[in-house]
Order: sequence, then structure tokens, then C-alpha cells
Amino acid sequence: MNKCVYAVATLDTKGAELAFVARSLSKAGVEVRTVDVGTLGPPSIIPDVPRTDVLGTQLLPDTKDRGTSVTAMGEALRRYLLNETEAGRVAGVLGIGGSGGTALITAAMRALPIGLPKLMVSTVASGNTAPYVDCSDIILMYSVVDIAGLNVVSERILSNAAHAMAGMVQHYQAAPRTARQTLGMTMFGVTTPCVSAVRTKLESLGYDCLVFHATGTGGRAMEQLVASGMIQGVLDITTTEVADEVVGGVFPAGPNRFDAVLRSRVPLVLSLGALDMVNFGAMDSVPTAFRQRKLHVHNAQVTLMRTTPDENRQFARWIADKLNHSVAPLSVLIPEKGISMLDAPGQPFYDPVADAALFDELEARLDCTGQRCLRRLPLHINDPEFSAALINEFDRVQRMAG
Repeated sequence: MNKCVYAVATLDTKGAELAFVARSLSKAGVEVRTVDVGTLGPPSIIPDVPRTDVLGTQLLPDTKDRGTSVTAMGEALRRYLLNETEAGRVAGVLGIGGSGGTALITAAMRALPIGLPKLMVSTVASGNTAPYVDCSDIILMYSVVDIAGLNVVSERILSNAAHAMAGMVQHYQAAPRTARQTLGMTMFGVTTPCVSAVRTKLESLGYDCLVFHATGTGGRAMEQLVASGMIQGVLDITTTEVADEVVGGVFPAGPNRFDAVLRSRVPLVLSLGALDMVNFGAMDSVPTAFRQRKLHVHNAQVTLMRTTPDENRQFARWIADKLNHSVAPLSVLIPEKGISMLDAPGQPFYDPVADAALFDELEARLDCTGQRCLRRLPLHINDPEFSAALINEFDRVQRMAG
């Protein structure tokens, strides 16, 4: 079978609309397979892929709770599309749905490879889209009207979606094969001098460097690319997402941060960039419990809170607990004179006592072995000498990894 666009919807409620999308794709010269992920009544059209094929041996929960059924079908669709993708049959995935259908279909889309065309026409695409997109490259198109019948608006929107998918599929550009090794790096504005210097030098040595903004989704996106094999080494210089995870800021990467990198056994050099701060939104969004803390208005939409010695010790334990499970070479470099632009003499977050709590606890908790080491350097994170040390350490770790 040639590669097809898999057009997905709950066909107990969206049959006519998905049939219209399928016809539009076919007229555009794209092969299409319709997929039913309905969980209620029978489908209103006969799909190419019935829900029983999506479910396989899995059974939907025997419950009247639609939310439970939607979650189970989303997991089944994820497995089904991953298997079809690995078999080389998927050119792209186009979904249509309301809130339930969007949650179901995008849960599967998020598991698909970065770069594979993924487009979701949704009634909820104009609101908070983070739960649906997360760190994937899903395209969301707002349906404007409810997906409840074909009319002058819905036909135009669905036609646009079909032709957008056709364009992506017909003009798909595979990533060029390259002998260059791809590296992932994490950066914040307050660690930009360090990461930029590292990136510039490594690019001059022939590496392909991908920089991720450490805003929660950035860390997860980097780890997703590591897990997919698209990144072969990591300089995790800005680990500030741990602070937001532990304290409750707005940029947490979740409890699985570092896991994919460690499982993939890629060479890893890690530092403590921007762990002197927890991120919140505008000043009036800072939780009441933190209003008396040392706060710094970064801009109208971002307020930073200086971390305390106790919080820093928690970060150190959180990181060490993760890294102590590593089986591949890794190195932790600590810049003893400051971990961000704001953590320097004369700057608002300069606090050597709080920093020392972080450094000492991490050194005490990390189980150093022949494969896992920690070095403390009398430098600031943005000093050119620290950037050079990171590069040298990555070279050493990479040679150890073979």
C-alpha cells in the first residue's frame, strides 16, 4: 500500500464531515484512509479502518463515562498510528473533532515523529492549546462553527484543512542525510552568553546544534527528539525547569525530565543554569504565598522569584536522584560564581549562600563513578572560560562513550 493520509474522527457523530474531508483529499490527488474512533453509537459512514481495528485486542471500558472511553480510545489510536507509521504507511494524519475528539486524536498525534504532517480541525483551537499540542508540531485549525453538519462555513474550513494537508504531503521534504552529529542544548535569556558561545564553537567544529528554550515544553521537546534518535548528544546547560517543577512555577517540564536522555545513553554534560529562579506570569499572578519573596520583574508577562537555600537543596536532590540511575558517561559542571545573569555581584539574585546550598547538596548526593563525575569551577556560568570548559567536557564524555 502507498503512503496515505489517515483522516480520523468519531464517526458516530462526524461521519458526513470526515467523508467531505476524504473527498477533498482525493480530489487533491492524495490517497486517504478514513479511521473511526467513535466510542458511542455505530458509525454513520463505513470507514476504511473500523474502530475494532484501532482497538485490536483492547476492549473499551464497560462504563457510561465518556471521558474514560475517550482516554482508552486515544491510547488505542496512539498504538495503531505508531504501528502504521513504523510500517511506512502514514503520509500524514488529519483529525476533526470537538473537545472530546480533539483530546482523543491529539493524544495519538503527539506520539508521532516530529516532521510527520499532523493537522487537527477543532472547536477548541482558539483557547488554551497547550494540553493538545504540548511539545509536538501539531497544526491546530479553529473550526469557527461547530463540526455539526456541512454548511457554507464548515465546508470552506474543512476544504482548507484538506488542501493544507495535501500540500504538506505532496511537498514533503525529508530531513537531509548528514554526517554531522546533532546536539541538543538548553538555554534561557539569562544563560544566553554561555550557550551561544558553546553553540558557535561546536558549530565551527562541524556539529549541528539545536537550542531549546527551557520553558517546560522546550525540555520535553529536546528529550522527545533524543528518544526519536534525532539528537545524539546533550549539553543540558540550563536546568531551570527543575525549579518550576519542584516549587510550582509556570515552566515545569514534568516529573520525567532527564529520563529520555538517560535511557537513550547519549553523551551528556549538565549544568545548573537559572536554578536561581522560579518563573511566574505577570506580577499579579504570583501566588499569595510568594508575594513577600525576592521578586524581579523580567518583563510585563514574566516575574522571577529568587530560590532559597532549602529549595536549592531540593533541586539538588531531585537532579541527583535522576542522574544516579545513569549507565552512560555524563558530567556535571558547577559554575561556583553564579548560575545566571541575575546571579552575579550587584545583580538582584546574587546569593552565594543559596548557591552554595545547591552546589554542596548536589556534590553530596551525586554518586560519582568512573562514568559519572562532578566538577566545580571558580567561574560564572556566562564566563567565556566556563563555555570552554563545557565544550572540553563534552568532548571528553563523548570519547568515553565511544
